[in-house]
Amino acid sequence: MNKLYLIFIFLILLFSFSIQSCRKADEFADGDDAAFFAGGAQTVFDESGAAFSSAFPGLSSSQATLHEIGDGAFSETFVSAPALLHQGLGPIFNNVSCSSCHIADGRGRPPVNVNEPLSSMLIRISIPGQDLHGGPLAVLGFGTQLQQRSINGKMAEANVEINYLEQPYTYPDGENYSLRQPVYSFNNPYTTLPSNTLSSGRVAPAVFGLGLLEAIDENDLLALSDPNDFNGDGIKGKANRVWDAINKKTTIGRFGWKAGNPSLLQQTAGAYNEDMGITSFVFPTESSNNQIQYDGINDETEVSDSILYMVAFYLRSLAVPAPRKLNDLEIQHGKKIFTQINCVGCHHAQFITATNVVFPALSNQKIFPYTDLLLHDMGNGLSDNRPDFLASGNEWRTAPLWGIGLTKKVNGHNFFLHDGRARNLEEAIMWHGGEAVNAKNSFAQLSKNDRGALIKFLNAL
Repeated sequence: MNKLYLIFIFLILLFSFSIQSCRKADEFADGDDAAFFAGGAQTVFDESGAAFSSAFPGLSSSQATLHEIGDGAFSETFVSAPALLHQGLGPIFNNVSCSSCHIADGRGRPPVNVNEPLSSMLIRISIPGQDLHGGPLAVLGFGTQLQQRSINGKMAEANVEINYLEQPYTYPDGENYSLRQPVYSFNNPYTTLPSNTLSSGRVAPAVFGLGLLEAIDENDLLALSDPNDFNGDGIKGKANRVWDAINKKTTIGRFGWKAGNPSLLQQTAGAYNEDMGITSFVFPTESSNNQIQYDGINDETEVSDSILYMVAFYLRSLAVPAPRKLNDLEIQHGKKIFTQINCVGCHHAQFITATNVVFPALSNQKIFPYTDLLLHDMGNGLSDNRPDFLASGNEWRTAPLWGIGLTKKVNGHNFFLHDGRARNLEEAIMWHGGEAVNAKNSFAQLSKNDRGALIKFLNAL
Protein backbone atom coordinates (compact mmCIF):
# COMPACT_ATOMS: atom_id res chain seq x y z
CA MET A 1 0.00 0.00 0.00
CA ASN A 2 1.74 3.20 -1.14
CA LYS A 3 1.86 6.46 0.78
CA LEU A 4 -0.42 8.41 -1.61
CA TYR A 5 -3.11 5.76 -1.27
CA LEU A 6 -2.82 5.82 2.55
CA ILE A 7 -3.11 9.60 2.56
CA PHE A 8 -6.20 9.35 0.34
CA ILE A 9 -7.80 6.84 2.73
CA PHE A 10 -6.96 9.03 5.70
CA LEU A 11 -8.52 12.14 4.15
CA ILE A 12 -11.72 10.28 3.22
CA LEU A 13 -12.03 8.84 6.72
CA LEU A 14 -11.24 12.18 8.32
CA PHE A 15 -13.96 13.86 6.25
CA SER A 16 -16.47 11.21 7.29
CA PHE A 17 -15.24 11.48 10.87
CA SER A 18 -15.82 15.26 10.92
CA ILE A 19 -19.37 14.92 9.56
CA GLN A 20 -20.31 12.40 12.24
CA SER A 21 -18.65 14.29 15.07
CA CYS A 22 -21.54 16.66 15.67
CA ARG A 23 -23.37 14.29 17.99
CA LYS A 24 -23.52 15.12 21.68
CA ALA A 25 -21.16 13.17 23.96
CA ASP A 26 -22.70 10.50 26.21
CA GLU A 27 -23.28 11.45 29.81
CA PHE A 28 -23.14 9.51 33.05
CA ALA A 29 -24.60 10.29 36.44
CA ASP A 30 -22.54 12.34 38.87
CA GLY A 31 -23.36 10.13 41.86
CA ASP A 32 -21.21 7.53 43.59
CA ASP A 33 -21.50 5.20 40.61
CA ALA A 34 -19.62 7.71 38.43
CA ALA A 35 -16.30 6.54 39.91
CA PHE A 36 -16.82 3.14 38.26
CA PHE A 37 -16.55 4.93 34.92
CA ALA A 38 -12.92 5.98 35.25
CA GLY A 39 -12.86 7.21 31.65
CA GLY A 40 -16.39 8.58 31.62
CA ALA A 41 -18.23 7.29 28.56
CA GLN A 42 -14.90 5.92 27.33
CA THR A 43 -14.72 3.23 30.01
CA VAL A 44 -14.59 -0.51 29.32
CA PHE A 45 -15.36 -3.26 31.82
CA ASP A 46 -12.49 -5.58 31.02
CA GLU A 47 -10.25 -7.28 33.59
CA SER A 48 -8.45 -9.52 31.10
CA GLY A 49 -4.96 -9.33 29.68
CA ALA A 50 -6.39 -7.08 26.96
CA ALA A 51 -7.78 -4.54 29.45
CA PHE A 52 -5.64 -1.67 28.13
CA SER A 53 -6.29 -2.29 24.43
CA SER A 54 -9.97 -1.50 23.83
CA ALA A 55 -11.14 1.30 21.58
CA PHE A 56 -13.58 3.92 22.84
CA PRO A 57 -17.06 2.38 23.02
CA GLY A 58 -19.40 3.62 20.32
CA LEU A 59 -16.90 4.84 17.74
CA SER A 60 -18.47 5.47 14.37
CA SER A 61 -17.48 3.12 11.55
CA SER A 62 -15.04 5.67 10.13
CA GLN A 63 -13.51 6.31 13.54
CA ALA A 64 -13.22 2.58 14.18
CA THR A 65 -11.41 2.21 10.86
CA LEU A 66 -8.96 4.96 11.78
CA HIS A 67 -8.39 3.28 15.15
CA GLU A 68 -7.87 -0.12 13.52
CA ILE A 69 -5.35 1.19 10.97
CA GLY A 70 -3.52 3.03 13.74
CA ASP A 71 -3.51 -0.15 15.83
CA GLY A 72 -1.93 -2.05 12.95
CA ALA A 73 0.72 0.61 12.46
CA PHE A 74 1.44 0.63 16.20
CA SER A 75 2.34 -3.07 15.89
CA GLU A 76 4.27 -2.89 12.61
CA THR A 77 7.83 -4.18 12.80
CA PHE A 78 10.34 -1.97 11.00
CA VAL A 79 13.35 -3.34 9.16
CA SER A 80 16.44 -1.77 7.65
CA ALA A 81 16.39 -0.50 4.08
CA PRO A 82 16.06 -1.63 1.38
CA ALA A 83 12.85 -3.57 1.96
CA LEU A 84 9.42 -3.90 0.39
CA LEU A 85 7.57 -2.88 3.54
CA HIS A 86 8.27 -0.88 6.71
CA GLN A 87 11.83 0.03 5.85
CA GLY A 88 13.91 2.70 7.53
CA LEU A 89 14.82 1.14 10.88
CA GLY A 90 17.88 2.64 12.54
CA PRO A 91 20.72 2.77 11.82
CA ILE A 92 20.62 2.91 15.62
CA PHE A 93 17.52 2.13 17.63
CA ASN A 94 16.02 0.82 20.87
CA ASN A 95 13.27 -1.40 19.47
CA VAL A 96 11.57 -2.34 16.21
CA SER A 97 7.93 -1.36 16.83
CA CYS A 98 5.78 0.72 19.16
CA SER A 99 4.15 -2.37 20.64
CA SER A 100 7.53 -3.96 21.42
CA CYS A 101 7.95 -1.42 24.22
CA HIS A 102 4.29 -0.76 25.07
CA ILE A 103 3.33 -4.43 25.26
CA ALA A 104 -0.47 -4.83 25.19
CA ASP A 105 -0.56 -1.01 25.48
CA GLY A 106 0.76 -1.36 29.00
CA ARG A 107 3.74 -0.64 31.20
CA GLY A 108 7.35 -1.60 30.45
CA ARG A 109 9.84 -2.97 32.94
CA PRO A 110 13.58 -3.05 33.57
CA PRO A 111 15.56 -6.26 32.94
CA VAL A 112 15.08 -8.82 35.69
CA ASN A 113 18.64 -10.13 35.48
CA VAL A 114 22.04 -8.71 34.57
CA ASN A 115 22.28 -10.51 31.22
CA GLU A 116 18.83 -9.48 29.96
CA PRO A 117 18.93 -6.61 27.44
CA LEU A 118 16.72 -3.57 27.70
CA SER A 119 13.49 -4.18 25.80
CA SER A 120 10.69 -1.99 27.18
CA MET A 121 13.00 0.52 28.83
CA LEU A 122 15.40 3.18 27.56
CA ILE A 123 17.99 5.64 28.81
CA ARG A 124 17.65 9.40 28.35
CA ILE A 125 20.95 11.28 28.24
CA SER A 126 22.09 14.90 28.02
CA ILE A 127 24.80 17.22 29.31
CA PRO A 128 24.35 20.22 31.61
CA GLY A 129 22.75 23.18 29.85
CA GLN A 130 19.78 23.81 27.58
CA ASP A 131 19.18 23.67 23.86
CA LEU A 132 17.78 26.58 21.82
CA HIS A 133 14.23 25.89 23.06
CA GLY A 134 15.07 25.31 26.72
CA GLY A 135 15.12 21.51 26.48
CA PRO A 136 17.84 19.01 27.40
CA LEU A 137 21.20 19.63 25.74
CA ALA A 138 22.23 16.76 23.48
CA VAL A 139 25.41 14.79 24.09
CA LEU A 140 27.64 15.32 21.05
CA GLY A 141 27.73 12.08 19.08
CA PHE A 142 24.93 10.51 21.13
CA GLY A 143 21.95 12.86 21.16
CA THR A 144 19.41 12.83 23.99
CA GLN A 145 18.65 9.10 24.06
CA LEU A 146 21.00 6.14 24.21
CA GLN A 147 20.34 3.63 21.45
CA GLN A 148 21.69 0.23 22.48
CA ARG A 149 20.92 -1.57 19.19
CA SER A 150 21.94 -1.08 15.55
CA ILE A 151 21.35 -2.52 12.09
CA ASN A 152 23.96 -4.73 10.45
CA GLY A 153 27.18 -2.92 9.65
CA LYS A 154 26.56 -0.12 12.15
CA MET A 155 27.48 0.35 15.80
CA ALA A 156 25.17 0.62 18.75
CA GLU A 157 25.90 3.62 20.94
CA ALA A 158 26.58 1.51 24.03
CA ASN A 159 25.43 -1.52 26.00
CA VAL A 160 23.47 -0.88 29.19
CA GLU A 161 23.84 -2.83 32.42
CA ILE A 162 21.72 -2.22 35.51
CA ASN A 163 22.66 -3.30 39.03
CA TYR A 164 20.85 -2.49 42.27
CA LEU A 165 21.90 -1.40 45.72
CA GLU A 166 19.47 -2.87 48.26
CA GLN A 167 18.74 -1.10 51.53
CA PRO A 168 16.61 -2.63 54.34
CA TYR A 169 14.13 -0.54 56.35
CA THR A 170 11.61 -1.10 59.13
CA TYR A 171 8.18 0.44 59.64
CA PRO A 172 7.39 1.91 63.08
CA ASP A 173 5.23 -1.16 63.79
CA GLY A 174 8.22 -3.43 63.23
CA GLU A 175 7.42 -4.80 59.76
CA ASN A 176 10.43 -4.93 57.43
CA TYR A 177 10.73 -3.80 53.82
CA SER A 178 13.55 -2.86 51.48
CA LEU A 179 14.19 -0.46 48.61
CA ARG A 180 16.59 -0.86 45.71
CA GLN A 181 18.52 1.90 43.94
CA PRO A 182 19.49 1.29 40.29
CA VAL A 183 23.09 1.83 39.18
CA TYR A 184 23.66 2.14 35.43
CA SER A 185 26.78 1.13 33.53
CA PHE A 186 27.35 1.96 29.87
CA ASN A 187 29.70 -0.55 28.32
CA ASN A 188 31.45 -0.68 24.94
CA PRO A 189 30.40 2.78 23.74
CA TYR A 190 31.10 3.30 20.05
CA THR A 191 33.01 6.40 21.10
CA THR A 192 33.82 7.94 24.46
CA LEU A 193 30.86 9.24 26.44
CA PRO A 194 31.64 12.66 27.94
CA SER A 195 32.33 12.55 31.67
CA ASN A 196 29.54 15.07 32.34
CA THR A 197 26.84 12.94 30.70
CA LEU A 198 23.57 12.91 32.64
CA SER A 199 21.46 9.77 32.36
CA SER A 200 17.97 8.67 33.35
CA GLY A 201 16.34 5.25 33.06
CA ARG A 202 12.74 5.30 31.77
CA VAL A 203 10.35 2.37 31.43
CA ALA A 204 7.65 2.59 28.76
CA PRO A 205 4.45 3.98 30.30
CA ALA A 206 1.00 2.57 29.62
CA VAL A 207 -0.69 4.33 26.70
CA PHE A 208 -4.44 3.90 27.35
CA GLY A 209 -6.53 6.94 28.30
CA LEU A 210 -4.04 9.41 26.84
CA GLY A 211 -6.64 11.12 24.69
CA LEU A 212 -8.66 11.97 27.77
CA LEU A 213 -5.58 13.41 29.49
CA GLU A 214 -4.89 15.48 26.39
CA ALA A 215 -8.50 16.71 26.54
CA ILE A 216 -8.21 18.22 30.04
CA ASP A 217 -8.44 22.00 29.83
CA GLU A 218 -5.08 23.65 30.43
CA ASN A 219 -6.68 26.11 32.84
CA ASP A 220 -7.89 23.23 35.03
CA LEU A 221 -4.31 21.97 35.32
CA LEU A 222 -2.91 25.42 36.04
CA ALA A 223 -5.57 25.93 38.74
CA LEU A 224 -3.94 23.07 40.67
CA SER A 225 -0.47 24.56 40.37
CA ASP A 226 0.92 26.10 43.57
CA PRO A 227 4.65 26.68 42.93
CA ASN A 228 4.99 28.94 45.98
CA ASP A 229 2.93 26.67 48.26
CA PHE A 230 0.52 29.44 49.17
CA ASN A 231 -1.82 26.96 50.86
CA GLY A 232 0.99 25.69 53.10
CA ASP A 233 0.38 21.98 52.55
CA GLY A 234 3.98 21.32 51.48
CA ILE A 235 2.86 20.47 47.94
CA LYS A 236 3.70 22.84 45.13
CA GLY A 237 3.28 21.51 41.63
CA LYS A 238 3.97 23.36 38.42
CA ALA A 239 3.34 22.84 34.74
CA ASN A 240 6.26 22.06 32.51
CA ARG A 241 6.67 24.45 29.59
CA VAL A 242 8.04 22.65 26.57
CA TRP A 243 8.75 23.19 22.90
CA ASP A 244 5.91 22.34 20.52
CA ALA A 245 7.83 21.22 17.42
CA ILE A 246 4.68 21.17 15.28
CA ASN A 247 3.32 24.63 16.09
CA LYS A 248 6.75 26.14 16.76
CA LYS A 249 5.96 27.60 20.16
CA THR A 250 6.41 26.94 23.88
CA THR A 251 3.38 25.38 25.54
CA ILE A 252 2.35 23.23 28.49
CA GLY A 253 3.75 19.68 28.62
CA ARG A 254 1.57 16.70 29.51
CA PHE A 255 3.21 13.48 28.33
CA GLY A 256 6.33 11.60 29.37
CA TRP A 257 7.78 11.03 32.83
CA LYS A 258 8.74 14.70 33.14
CA ALA A 259 5.85 16.06 31.01
CA GLY A 260 8.33 16.84 28.24
CA ASN A 261 5.88 16.49 25.33
CA PRO A 262 2.88 18.74 24.60
CA SER A 263 0.75 16.45 22.42
CA LEU A 264 0.17 12.86 21.41
CA LEU A 265 1.19 13.64 17.84
CA GLN A 266 4.58 14.95 18.93
CA GLN A 267 5.00 12.14 21.46
CA THR A 268 4.33 9.62 18.69
CA ALA A 269 6.71 11.27 16.23
CA GLY A 270 9.41 11.49 18.89
CA ALA A 271 9.10 7.79 19.70
CA TYR A 272 9.37 6.85 16.03
CA ASN A 273 12.48 8.98 15.69
CA GLU A 274 14.35 8.19 18.90
CA ASP A 275 13.19 4.64 19.61
CA MET A 276 13.30 3.28 16.05
CA GLY A 277 15.26 5.80 13.99
CA ILE A 278 12.18 6.50 11.84
CA THR A 279 11.83 10.02 10.42
CA SER A 280 8.57 11.94 9.96
CA PHE A 281 7.44 15.42 9.00
CA VAL A 282 7.74 16.38 12.68
CA PHE A 283 11.29 15.06 13.10
CA PRO A 284 12.75 14.68 9.58
CA THR A 285 16.37 14.24 10.69
CA GLU A 286 17.80 10.82 11.52
CA SER A 287 18.52 10.20 15.21
CA SER A 288 22.06 9.22 14.14
CA ASN A 289 22.77 12.78 12.99
CA ASN A 290 26.24 13.98 14.09
CA GLN A 291 27.47 10.38 14.35
CA ILE A 292 29.95 8.59 12.13
CA GLN A 293 27.23 6.19 10.91
CA TYR A 294 24.99 9.03 9.71
CA ASP A 295 24.93 8.88 5.91
CA GLY A 296 23.94 12.51 5.41
CA ILE A 297 21.42 11.61 2.73
CA ASN A 298 18.26 13.72 2.80
CA ASP A 299 15.80 10.86 2.19
CA GLU A 300 12.03 11.19 2.21
CA THR A 301 10.39 10.69 5.56
CA GLU A 302 10.09 7.04 6.59
CA VAL A 303 6.63 7.13 8.17
CA SER A 304 3.92 8.91 6.20
CA ASP A 305 1.93 11.81 7.59
CA SER A 306 -1.27 9.76 7.40
CA ILE A 307 0.16 6.83 9.35
CA LEU A 308 1.59 9.17 11.98
CA TYR A 309 -1.82 10.82 12.44
CA MET A 310 -3.57 7.45 12.60
CA VAL A 311 -1.21 6.11 15.27
CA ALA A 312 -1.81 9.28 17.28
CA PHE A 313 -5.56 8.75 16.81
CA TYR A 314 -5.19 5.14 17.96
CA LEU A 315 -3.58 6.35 21.18
CA ARG A 316 -6.15 9.12 21.53
CA SER A 317 -9.03 6.65 21.30
CA LEU A 318 -7.82 3.91 23.67
CA ALA A 319 -10.40 3.40 26.42
CA VAL A 320 -9.84 3.22 30.17
CA PRO A 321 -10.54 0.00 32.12
CA ALA A 322 -13.09 0.38 34.89
CA PRO A 323 -12.01 0.09 38.53
CA ARG A 324 -13.12 -2.97 40.39
CA LYS A 325 -14.99 -3.68 43.65
CA LEU A 326 -15.13 -0.05 44.76
CA ASN A 327 -18.01 -0.94 47.09
CA ASP A 328 -15.81 -3.35 49.04
CA LEU A 329 -15.59 -2.04 52.62
CA GLU A 330 -11.81 -2.48 52.89
CA ILE A 331 -11.30 -0.71 49.55
CA GLN A 332 -13.55 2.13 50.68
CA HIS A 333 -11.48 2.36 53.86
CA GLY A 334 -8.28 2.46 51.79
CA LYS A 335 -9.71 5.23 49.63
CA LYS A 336 -10.56 7.23 52.76
CA ILE A 337 -6.98 6.87 54.03
CA PHE A 338 -5.62 7.82 50.58
CA THR A 339 -7.53 11.10 50.91
CA GLN A 340 -6.75 11.66 54.60
CA ILE A 341 -2.97 11.45 54.18
CA ASN A 342 -3.29 13.76 51.16
CA CYS A 343 -2.11 11.49 48.38
CA VAL A 344 -4.76 13.40 46.41
CA GLY A 345 -2.61 16.52 46.76
CA CYS A 346 -0.78 15.28 43.66
CA HIS A 347 -2.89 12.34 42.50
CA HIS A 348 -5.89 14.56 41.81
CA ALA A 349 -8.85 12.23 41.55
CA GLN A 350 -11.07 13.67 38.86
CA PHE A 351 -11.49 16.15 36.02
CA ILE A 352 -14.13 17.05 33.50
CA THR A 353 -12.60 17.26 30.05
CA ALA A 354 -13.00 20.31 27.84
CA THR A 355 -15.46 20.56 24.98
CA ASN A 356 -14.03 19.09 21.78
CA VAL A 357 -16.10 19.81 18.66
CA VAL A 358 -13.78 17.76 16.44
CA PHE A 359 -13.93 14.60 18.56
CA PRO A 360 -16.97 14.82 20.87
CA ALA A 361 -16.15 11.46 22.42
CA LEU A 362 -13.57 13.39 24.44
CA SER A 363 -15.95 16.21 25.39
CA ASN A 364 -17.18 16.90 28.91
CA GLN A 365 -16.20 13.51 30.27
CA LYS A 366 -15.99 13.10 34.03
CA ILE A 367 -12.82 11.07 34.42
CA PHE A 368 -10.86 9.66 37.36
CA PRO A 369 -7.17 9.50 36.34
CA TYR A 370 -5.65 10.33 39.75
CA THR A 371 -3.07 12.76 38.39
CA ASP A 372 -2.65 16.52 38.07
CA LEU A 373 -0.14 16.19 35.17
CA LEU A 374 2.06 18.65 37.05
CA LEU A 375 5.70 18.45 38.09
CA HIS A 376 6.51 17.80 41.74
CA ASP A 377 9.79 17.60 43.62
CA MET A 378 9.98 13.96 44.65
CA GLY A 379 13.17 14.28 46.71
CA ASN A 380 16.79 13.35 46.22
CA GLY A 381 16.13 9.62 46.36
CA LEU A 382 14.24 9.65 43.06
CA SER A 383 16.32 12.37 41.42
CA ASP A 384 17.98 11.62 38.11
CA ASN A 385 19.82 14.97 38.25
CA ARG A 386 18.79 15.54 34.63
CA PRO A 387 16.66 18.62 33.85
CA ASP A 388 14.03 18.56 31.10
CA PHE A 389 12.75 22.03 30.18
CA LEU A 390 11.38 23.42 33.49
CA ALA A 391 11.62 20.05 35.26
CA SER A 392 14.60 19.79 37.58
CA GLY A 393 16.37 16.52 38.28
CA ASN A 394 14.16 16.06 41.36
CA GLU A 395 10.88 16.81 39.60
CA TRP A 396 8.56 14.29 37.99
CA ARG A 397 5.08 14.47 36.50
CA THR A 398 2.43 12.85 38.68
CA ALA A 399 1.76 9.43 37.18
CA PRO A 400 -1.91 8.53 36.49
CA LEU A 401 -3.15 5.70 38.71
CA TRP A 402 -6.13 4.49 36.69
CA GLY A 403 -5.71 0.86 35.66
CA ILE A 404 -2.62 0.43 37.83
CA GLY A 405 -4.05 -2.62 39.59
CA LEU A 406 -4.26 -4.48 36.26
CA THR A 407 -0.53 -4.18 35.51
CA LYS A 408 0.25 -7.71 36.67
CA LYS A 409 -2.62 -9.16 34.64
CA VAL A 410 -1.72 -7.27 31.44
CA ASN A 411 2.07 -7.07 31.61
CA GLY A 412 3.06 -9.85 33.97
CA HIS A 413 4.92 -7.69 36.47
CA ASN A 414 4.49 -5.09 39.20
CA PHE A 415 7.49 -2.82 38.59
CA PHE A 416 6.63 0.84 39.14
CA LEU A 417 8.08 4.37 39.08
CA HIS A 418 9.89 5.95 36.15
CA ASP A 419 12.71 3.41 36.09
CA GLY A 420 10.88 0.38 37.43
CA ARG A 421 12.92 0.26 40.64
CA ALA A 422 9.84 -0.34 42.81
CA ARG A 423 8.82 -4.01 42.80
CA ASN A 424 5.34 -3.31 44.11
CA LEU A 425 3.09 -0.38 44.98
CA GLU A 426 4.25 -0.34 48.60
CA GLU A 427 7.86 0.23 47.55
CA ALA A 428 6.70 2.90 45.11
CA ILE A 429 5.05 4.80 47.97
CA MET A 430 8.09 4.49 50.22
CA TRP A 431 10.32 5.99 47.53
CA HIS A 432 8.27 9.20 47.67
CA GLY A 433 10.09 12.20 49.12
CA GLY A 434 10.23 15.94 48.68
CA GLU A 435 6.71 17.31 48.34
CA ALA A 436 5.33 13.82 48.99
CA VAL A 437 7.37 13.12 52.13
CA ASN A 438 4.48 13.92 54.50
CA ALA A 439 2.17 11.50 52.70
CA LYS A 440 4.93 8.85 52.67
CA ASN A 441 5.59 9.30 56.39
CA SER A 442 1.88 9.15 57.15
CA PHE A 443 1.65 5.90 55.21
CA ALA A 444 4.57 4.48 57.19
CA GLN A 445 2.84 5.37 60.48
CA LEU A 446 -0.31 3.47 59.56
CA SER A 447 -1.03 0.06 60.98
CA LYS A 448 -0.27 -2.91 58.74
CA ASN A 449 -3.99 -3.40 58.12
CA ASP A 450 -4.47 0.23 57.09
CA ARG A 451 -1.44 0.12 54.79
CA GLY A 452 -2.93 -3.01 53.25
CA ALA A 453 -6.29 -1.29 52.77
CA LEU A 454 -4.68 1.63 50.93
CA ILE A 455 -2.76 -0.75 48.65
CA LYS A 456 -5.96 -2.71 48.03
CA PHE A 457 -7.66 0.53 46.97
CA LEU A 458 -4.85 1.27 44.50
CA ASN A 459 -5.11 -2.24 43.11
CA ALA A 460 -8.83 -1.67 42.57
CA LEU A 461 -8.22 1.31 40.29
